[in-house]
Amino acid sequence: MNEEKRTEVRNWLIKSRHDLGSARRLMEGDEPYLDTAVYHCQQAAEKTLKAFLTLHDVPFEKTHDLSVLLELSLAVAPSFEHWRDIAEELSPYAVRFRYSSDVLEPERGEAEDTLQHAQSFVDFILGLLPDEVKP
Repeated sequence: MNEEKRTEVRNWLIKSRHDLGSARRLMEGDEPYLDTAVYHCQQAAEKTLKAFLTLHDVPFEKTHDLSVLLELSLAVAPSFEHWRDIAEELSPYAVRFRYSSDVLEPERGEAEDTLQHAQSFVDFILGLLPDEVKP
């Protein structure tokens, strides 16, 4: 693998790690920001999927839809099928609480579940990647 690709994959993974860390921090304290936390959970999953696709030279359009990215990933690793429901669950958090609406943020339990699912999904993908691209 050339250094340019390794760097691009690694950069996606660094951003993903930062998103998960941000989600955790945003859920702490007396005044958590659960709406922003679940957004970062979705972003972590999205960026890790993009790292996987980049590694395997699978082109992808600019999208926040994890189901679209998962479909592309299935062509490389059929084991992604197991994660279809999680991808569908996480995708809406890219925009669900980002704008003014009747519900401004998720309940604490929903946010905690979202973080757990995002972490599991990211861990699954990281398990498919070679050590040489991991930050």
